[in-house]
Amino acid sequence: MAGIYIHIPFCRKACHYCNFHFSTRLGPMEAMVDALLREMELTAGFLNDAAVGTLYFGGGTPSLLPDAALGRLIGAVRDRYSLQPDAEITLEANPDDISRERLSAWKSVGINRLSIGVQSFRDEDLRWMNRAHTAAEAREAIALARAAGFHHDSIDLIYGTPGLTDADLLSNLAQAIDLGCPHLSCYALTVEPRTALARDIRLGKMTPVDGDAQARQFLLLSETLRAAGYEHYEISNFALPGHRSRHNSSYWQGIPYLGLGPSAHSFDGRNRRWNAANNELYLQAIARGEIPFEQETLTPVQRLNEYTMTALRTMEGMDMERVGRDWGADARHQLEKVAEMALARQWMTREGQRLILTAEGRLFADGIASDLFLEEGTL
Repeated sequence: MAGIYIHIPFCRKACHYCNFHFSTRLGPMEAMVDALLREMELTAGFLNDAAVGTLYFGGGTPSLLPDAALGRLIGAVRDRYSLQPDAEITLEANPDDISRERLSAWKSVGINRLSIGVQSFRDEDLRWMNRAHTAAEAREAIALARAAGFHHDSIDLIYGTPGLTDADLLSNLAQAIDLGCPHLSCYALTVEPRTALARDIRLGKMTPVDGDAQARQFLLLSETLRAAGYEHYEISNFALPGHRSRHNSSYWQGIPYLGLGPSAHSFDGRNRRWNAANNELYLQAIARGEIPFEQETLTPVQRLNEYTMTALRTMEGMDMERVGRDWGADARHQLEKVAEMALARQWMTREGQRLILTAEGRLFADGIASDLFLEEGTL
């Protein structure tokens, strides 16, 4: 099984916290669609005819694409890759792009899952984020999606933002639960370099992020959503039973995937490559029949370290039996020895052959994973 990701690098306006690759110049959108179709031709053998179980349109704002363009892209994926009849096909969509007519059109071209960029149900948050929608539009978009038969949709929320109290967070969560959202992706605000948010904090126009408040709100949202019946199946993701994101889960499981479009990443199990994050450079290269990418071949140690990092983010944790089988008994012994400190601090538990982070341990997930990383030459 494999997945395909298509990056649509256009947005109507720039969110103040975002450092993803995008452009607000929408003129080249048609040329970008043609280039994506050409890149599919150039990468037709990348997945070695593996069955494709998920297709994900990310960005940027993929819901800006005309419905016919989405149909062309999905049709080309069906023609060139082994897209399964029951494939999960996700479209990231902003609330201001959602209407009854567009929902009907999206369903007609094969989209069966939406990832809706709500971010907050508070208008004051949406204003400083520079979002194009209001809280009322977000609620209406979710209701419209449900009425149109999108029962596997997801929403994004951001916590740990300046001015967001614990009561505000609980209100956001209560609204998501009341609206019947089966999947939530909840992200701590990160101040990325060269963003408007970073500039405003530097100039004293915005309150700096409070790390202690973010940690407290992470535990609060985890406890609240689990009490409401959601699985905290990955550090930033919560789902009602049967509603996990199949596409994102494939990343955490190390399943091969092909990325199309500027800045998109691909992974075949051993090699990782990434396209240039430059729209004009990408368009020019594709026009010459070339894909502007860089590539690295992962060593066994790098593959193990990646597995450690991604597996610890999930509720299933690290499968030590798999570590021993795929990387050897010495690697398993080294990891288990280092893990003793996290186990002693109750940041990690052991369930059978699996090492799983506790709720508190997830606050330190990156550091714990880093401690477990092996150095080159140890395998």
